[in-house]
Amino acid sequence: MITVLETAPFVASALGIGGVGVWLTRRRELILRWCVWAVTAPVVGVALYLGAPGSAALAAGVGVVCAVEYGRLARLPVFDRAVIAAMVAALAVFAWLLPSALPQLFMVALVAVAVVPLLGRDTADGFRRAGLGVFGVVWLAALTGLVLLGPAALPLFFAVSVADVAAFCGGRLLGGPRLSPMSPEKRWSGAIVGGLAGLGGRQWAWALATGAILTVYVATWYAALARAPAVDVTAVLVVAAVVTALLDAAVKGKALAPQGFGLLLLTVGALLIVAAGPLRARRPAAG
Repeated sequence: MITVLETAPFVASALGIGGVGVWLTRRRELILRWCVWAVTAPVVGVALYLGAPGSAALAAGVGVVCAVEYGRLARLPVFDRAVIAAMVAALAVFAWLLPSALPQLFMVALVAVAVVPLLGRDTADGFRRAGLGVFGVVWLAALTGLVLLGPAALPLFFAVSVADVAAFCGGRLLGGPRLSPMSPEKRWSGAIVGGLAGLGGRQWAWALATGAILTVYVATWYAALARAPAVDVTAVLVVAAVVTALLDAAVKGKALAPQGFGLLLLTVGALLIVAAGPLRARRPAAG
């Protein structure tokens, strides 16, 4: 596999040639993008050259910056942002020092960000804070891949870089419908061009196969609900209702309402009915 030192001349040449073209355009946006690449390329290169410790430091640093930015966009309090940043950085360090304990720490991180609004007794905005905090950890935990991938992280950086540049150029040149109202400058044409540039034939095959499997899964899930025995569906829905009631009571900092205990009793009854089904089937017929 190609190393950081072997790619250094190619990266420097690409930045140099690209820099000349960017400066000739006199476009501030492109110049800023080039400056970001010129600064981050050596930082990433040195971090990956140092091996697992450097990759862990890079993942932790990027995770903290992303957590702060994510918290700002999600309008989370400063303390929530700090907890998310700390958990993401801890995951990166554990991926280096103790990768076998990473799943357990991941669960601890999810619980840690979820209980922050509970400890603050935030009954007005606690559910939103907890949900966004958990989502932030799940999203940014992917940075541990920089440590776990080892030398394979370098080709990943190149693929992402090529896809980003191709998406920007393709969206500007081809135009077309906007990707999302939340990001009006992004175009579907750019997303397609970036995907074609950043993924090879095998990667596209895996992506399409995964999408097809998920589509079939969702379709069969709804079909199963329609055809499953009523007692089974009732048991699943009743259990979900109890979990939702308990979570709502925990987030609001209030005791479970009387109807919540009724749901608990219904849950036990539904589970007993489901469990009694096989027993009835095994009982020999009379006569």
